[in-house]
Amino acid sequence: MPSLFEEDVVLEELQLAAALEAGSHQNAEASSYFPALPELATAGDRYLRTLERLKAQATVPVIASLNATSSGAWIRYAPLLESAGADAIELNLYHLAADPSLTAEDVEARDVTVVSDVCASISVPVAVKLSPYYSAMANLARRVIAAGAAGLVLFNRFYQPDLDVETRDVLARVDLSRSSDLRLPLRWIALLRPQLDAGVSLAATSGIHDGSDVVKALMVGADVAMLTSALLAHGPQHLCTVEAELRSWLDAHEYESVSQLRGSVSHATAEDPAAFERANYVATLRSWAPK
Repeated sequence: MPSLFEEDVVLEELQLAAALEAGSHQNAEASSYFPALPELATAGDRYLRTLERLKAQATVPVIASLNATSSGAWIRYAPLLESAGADAIELNLYHLAADPSLTAEDVEARDVTVVSDVCASISVPVAVKLSPYYSAMANLARRVIAAGAAGLVLFNRFYQPDLDVETRDVLARVDLSRSSDLRLPLRWIALLRPQLDAGVSLAATSGIHDGSDVVKALMVGADVAMLTSALLAHGPQHLCTVEAELRSWLDAHEYESVSQLRGSVSHATAEDPAAFERANYVATLRSWAPK
């Protein structure tokens, strides 16, 4: 499911409080204008109801996603999502380390604590969606798994603001991913797959658009290939196209299952493991040629 954002819940609560209090400072009787209201459904309530409906109808596991900013919200909503029927929960860690008083260790320790607290509060598996901007990704991945996460989702896309040069407004604009965006998740999944226990799931996200992209994700060791931009561009029926392309490739290359393919080009199994590290930098620069 899409993420439940703490900001949406808080904004609705603040808007409701402001509406009910409007004018109360002008007349002592203003507080009696409105009768007692029944409990109103917030964004969180609607999300939980949607989850319950999906779970009642779906024949596949339903994974809820939580994107919060405060420790209280993480602990509050994770058990509610589990109670509503979520088979697993994705923790979407999305924030900028813009406070100069916080060190890299401060930021990473805070995120690891969130993972630990949420995992301790529920019994369903937890997958943690990370950004690629941590200072020591491999170390953080191990710490997140040690804190209780059953898997990692790599990576969160940080949508960058744009500017209107005439009005000087800061604009929010979404650009759909391209297949080239898959290269960053490919590199890190290839590096992490041999470093993490076999039972740890790795999901590739950003840049999955067709069957060949799924093949690449499987090759480096991903257990899951996630796609959103392709579905937004081509509709949900595009899933059938991607699956058909994947099956066609497996048949053409005489693979009986994805298990045979998975991890065949990870850092541990690639003919040139250095290609995933610094050696790739020089080779990439030299690969360009004018047309």
